[in-house]
Amino acid sequence: MQPLSSRSKIVSNKTMSWSERLYIPAILAGLKVTLHHLFKKKVTVSYPEQTRPHSKFYRGRHVLKRDDQGRENCTACGLCAIACPAEAITMVAEERQKGEETLYREEKYAAEYNINMLRCIFCGLCEEACPKDAIYLTDTISTSGYNRDTFLYTKDMLLEGALPETRIDIQARRKGQREGAM
Repeated sequence: MQPLSSRSKIVSNKTMSWSERLYIPAILAGLKVTLHHLFKKKVTVSYPEQTRPHSKFYRGRHVLKRDDQGRENCTACGLCAIACPAEAITMVAEERQKGEETLYREEKYAAEYNINMLRCIFCGLCEEACPKDAIYLTDTISTSGYNRDTFLYTKDMLLEGALPETRIDIQARRKGQREGAM
């Protein structure tokens, strides 16, 4: 029978010598690798105090941009949500009311804009799909957490000028509002 590909390997059934059957050469080769790495410089970094250098193409924390007058650039067109392969972005669009011209540039804006950072793969496709340059990925490292709720970024956390630490304050405020409503 003819093989389908030309990548077939010929297997030999040669008998092992007495020293090979003891596996001593294999154990010594493994010890050699271990000893080689034992005396190398350590690559461990104490993360919060030190950070490792990143490439200039590193994509980190998401930010929603504002224009020169402080108005939000996002018009809730949904192209970023459609372009996201992980389906991490959700939004709710609303119409701008009279008197809100100083808050939003266009007639439509994102009333809710959420990114599930547990699903995000930091590909940057949302940034490329946005026609208004409203979302971009900074070189800031996304923070870690112990709770799944800390990875659900809302519009308050993503707007330009919001610090990553304010996310905890916003979630504590929401928790207090939920407990007060009960």
